[in-house]
Amino acid sequence: MHRLETADGTVVAERCAVAGSFLTRFRGLMWRHDLPAGEGLCIQDCGSIHMFFMRFPLDVAFVDAEGRILHACHTIRPWRVSRIVFGSKAALELPAGTLRGLGLDRGSVLKLV
Repeated sequence: MHRLETADGTVVAERCAVAGSFLTRFRGLMWRHDLPAGEGLCIQDCGSIHMFFMRFPLDVAFVDAEGRILHACHTIRPWRVSRIVFGSKAALELPAGTLRGLGLDRGSVLKLV
């Protein structure tokens, strides 16, 4: 388990799991009842996400190799699909409202520690 922070050290998610295998990336957060505040999921090698079989909305930040946000989905609802984000190396899934609450958007830098 990792911690997700901004470049200046602000904690975005105290507990951030990493999904790197085909199965963990495909499953993501499907079938879960919620994603508590302070938690997140980093899906590696991911340029788009689907919200099929999800029960709650998410914020999703697509980041490049340096952790810079290329595209942010704010409060994406169940049964939706994100656009394809070219150049994305990971999708960071967070509880809905997290990105706006911290003032994070395109250009912000995030890192796993």
